[in-house]
Amino acid sequence: MEKEDNPMREISIEKVVLNIGVGESGEKLENARKILERITGRKALLTKTKRRTTFGTPRNRPIGVKVTIRGKDAEELLKKLLEAKKFEIPQSSFDEQGNFCFGIEEYIEIPGVEYDPEIGLFGMDVCVSLKRKGYRVIRRRIKGRLGKRHRITKEEGIKFAEEKLGVKVV
Repeated sequence: MEKEDNPMREISIEKVVLNIGVGESGEKLENARKILERITGRKALLTKTKRRTTFGTPRNRPIGVKVTIRGKDAEELLKKLLEAKKFEIPQSSFDEQGNFCFGIEEYIEIPGVEYDPEIGLFGMDVCVSLKRKGYRVIRRRIKGRLGKRHRITKEEGIKFAEEKLGVKVV
């Protein structure tokens, strides 16, 4: 049995996380929340500062919003978001575990999303986590170890993005 024939070696999308960092609470943060909820159809979660920032923002203050999407919805949304980037991602966007991130400068670049003058313009970060079957081992209560050969490499992540998602890595 070759590596490609083994169903446990098949790579899939674990989750897609959309994140907008505003840097302050108030109206801007609420507008960012509305944008993410409009794009995903899910409730957005506030992100808070962990400690005092270099800009003087105190601890536990809301400074951004994020939404995590899994399953079939994640795949569909990812295709729309990649369309905004014209299906091109730089090779430097991939990390050593095969995951990748890219930024969208303005939300109006996403197909099907129209500009709202009350909200203004926001950019966002999109992070995609990849997995193989059997990755649950590292998240169980009784911790297991993931074998070295079962981990996803940067090259495998790039290959997955090119073949399954139609991305051109530049």
